[in-house]
Amino acid sequence: MRVHRQLHGRGALFDTDPAGLAPRLVGLRPHQHRATPPEHPQELPFVVLTGARGLGKSALLGELRDAYKGHTPVALIDCEAAEFAAPPAGRDTDAWSPVSQALLVIAEQLAEPVTGAGRITFPRLMSGLVAVAAGGWRDADSERIRREVERILLLNESGSWIAGFAGRWAGRVAANVAAAATGTGPLLQSAIEATLESISDSFVHRRQQRAATWWRDYPNASRNARRGLMLLSGHFRAGGTSREHAERHLVRALLADLTDAYTGVLPRMRRLGRPLVLVDNAHRAPGPGLTDPVLRDRSEGIADQVVFITALRGTGRPALRNAVRHTLPEVARRTDWTPDPASPSSRALLVSLPPLTADDTLHIVDEHQVPPRLPHAVHRLTGGNPLGIVLLAEAAAQHGTASLGELLTADVRLHEDRDSRPAYVELLDRLVPTDRLEELTVLAAAHDHESATALAEALLPDDFGPADVRALQTRLVQEGLPEVPGRFVGDPFVRTLLLLRLHHRSADHGRWREAHETLIRRYDPTDRYHLHHQLALGAAEPAVAHLRDTFTTLDTRSWLRTLRFIASAPYFHAHDAEGHDFDARDDRRAAVALGHTDAAQEVPEDVDPVLHLRIRRLLHAVWQLTDPLALPDAKVCDRLRFELEQLSNLRPAGNALLWRASRDWPEDALAGRPLRVPDGDEDDDGEGEA
Repeated sequence: MRVHRQLHGRGALFDTDPAGLAPRLVGLRPHQHRATPPEHPQELPFVVLTGARGLGKSALLGELRDAYKGHTPVALIDCEAAEFAAPPAGRDTDAWSPVSQALLVIAEQLAEPVTGAGRITFPRLMSGLVAVAAGGWRDADSERIRREVERILLLNESGSWIAGFAGRWAGRVAANVAAAATGTGPLLQSAIEATLESISDSFVHRRQQRAATWWRDYPNASRNARRGLMLLSGHFRAGGTSREHAERHLVRALLADLTDAYTGVLPRMRRLGRPLVLVDNAHRAPGPGLTDPVLRDRSEGIADQVVFITALRGTGRPALRNAVRHTLPEVARRTDWTPDPASPSSRALLVSLPPLTADDTLHIVDEHQVPPRLPHAVHRLTGGNPLGIVLLAEAAAQHGTASLGELLTADVRLHEDRDSRPAYVELLDRLVPTDRLEELTVLAAAHDHESATALAEALLPDDFGPADVRALQTRLVQEGLPEVPGRFVGDPFVRTLLLLRLHHRSADHGRWREAHETLIRRYDPTDRYHLHHQLALGAAEPAVAHLRDTFTTLDTRSWLRTLRFIASAPYFHAHDAEGHDFDARDDRRAAVALGHTDAAQEVPEDVDPVLHLRIRRLLHAVWQLTDPLALPDAKVCDRLRFELEQLSNLRPAGNALLWRASRDWPEDALAGRPLRVPDGDEDDDGEGEA
């Protein structure tokens, strides 16, 4: 099976031989009507795919739907879709919720016939949804009632009658229910009675008769199905925990209907594969309202055989704190999942999606016949983020041989019915919360809460204060972005995109300068943060002076870390000697690193000119080689090795660390890895840690 390019590296979910996670749970091979031995025959794990934005969770769910559609009952909903945000026009909010709407949409998809088996009917769920809807018909006209009821009643269309008969039946019953609901008797009771009679009278079948009496087991129903549905409707209208109680029974009705469809000799012989329910963005309503009742019922011994695979932004909700956690590669051959009888959330299996590998990136980007070094550069920039890889590959296909910076700022057309936009804008729309994009654009330059607060005070509206800064940082972590000391936005790819947006907020890059100048004023002139932001504005001499003067006084390990941090300053344009934007397209850092500008430099008096120029070349070499938007220059790598070797000769106490860096750093740069500074005691120069 050839997986869509966005799904490279996800074979652990889709593989057929040996079977990946999805085939083992569903019991069917993807895109085939061939059974495979199912894993967990008694109780299934509730699978939750976790991770930050852009890791391909939605693409995976879409591929799963396509792989099993027509072979086994399958449904896919997106909890961020507009149909779950608010009731349809005219629908009473007391008689509608995201969960009730989701159950209707899921059942409609699951009801579709599959190879070798007819439609699944949902009489229990149908009855419950009619009872819920009827609670909002107080002032409704008969035509609206008829439309609402007919859609719900079609859940009970078996498709086994002469073509069109069931649809005509639903229309007749809807008319009867509407007439009963608008008659002189009690509205809700009349609608419920008409619905239950439609089940009993129109499909005289033992299974249908069981379904007609199912609601008599609703709490306090006194073995009376009509009373059970009346209570269900009342609890739903009451809202709060009462509504949650009603919704739990609606979810249970859906699962009971599915269990009934697979019960008996004939259904088992005809139906291959368990039904599959896919829920995207399950952190949003109705996601929790679907997840929590299933986990709770399973923990209480109310079994079902439905495969749930959901996608959740971040690392998990608090309600899933006891879930079993694995990475996708760890469940490639078996899940190693055993629930804790005392914990409902342990019924969930949280599967985190790893970034794509360099080989995966090569396969995706190479489809567009790009320059040989571009796939490596794309992987280095994105860190294996599938969305970033695919979109940059598309940008390369549209713009040819451009640098990464040019690809990110070039307009990309992704849809025929939409205007083209810069690639970095498209990426940010999908990788960060759009309601906080402006704030994140400014705060991406910050390092911690205090520096972020300083930026907010200087550049953001007055109503965005320290509490909002802290809440935003917490939100980023909850959404799955890593926490990295010294970075307000921990993900390097997302941070690069945000800083690029900050740089382009105005034609003269004024907002960019304001942000960095704010942070320059915040820190002492000898602080590495101060020097980092000066370098971001093109002023390299203060950093050169500090590194030169501390070379013999600061312990070598701390000195290397300081060099590495200062040189991580973002670079989006070349700068002239005064630190202003330079119009030429060339990267002036390479020229400085290779010594081409040494002759024009005025070395301060009373300093060693050889050491000064060596530090200057070294700083610019590290700055160029660690820039995520620049391809590492092999000549600059050679110069980096040479400069560190020469420095190792100047400081015997730190010789071992400097010598190791002269070997490790060029190798790391060419491989796209962060530059390593040894942390252990091996080859320690005996000086303390900074």
